[in-house]
Amino acid sequence: MAKPHAISNQVVSLAPLGAALTDTRTHALLKARQLEVVRVVLRQGETLREHTVPGEITVQCLEGRFQMQTSLGAQTMQAGDWVHLAGNEPHALLAEEDCSALVTICLQG
Repeated sequence: MAKPHAISNQVVSLAPLGAALTDTRTHALLKARQLEVVRVVLRQGETLREHTVPGEITVQCLEGRFQMQTSLGAQTMQAGDWVHLAGNEPHALLAEEDCSALVTICLQG
């Protein structure tokens, strides 16, 4: 069953999932007119294949560790790390260990 999206003024926990990480799937927290927010969950060895999005994005590692592949090469991200990518920047993720990340996407009208 899909998780409901957050509504205006609703507080959402971004605390590490811990033991629940293995049973949690990637899911959208919010889909609005100008913004999409997704909690990406990857198991060790899983990838999010290279892709682009038209708008700017940010990626914050919430727990675990993954490699972020961009035009600058591979950068390892761990809990607390944050990165901004310009629109149309090719990027991919490779989980070095079970991990989750908060991805914020600016949607273009």
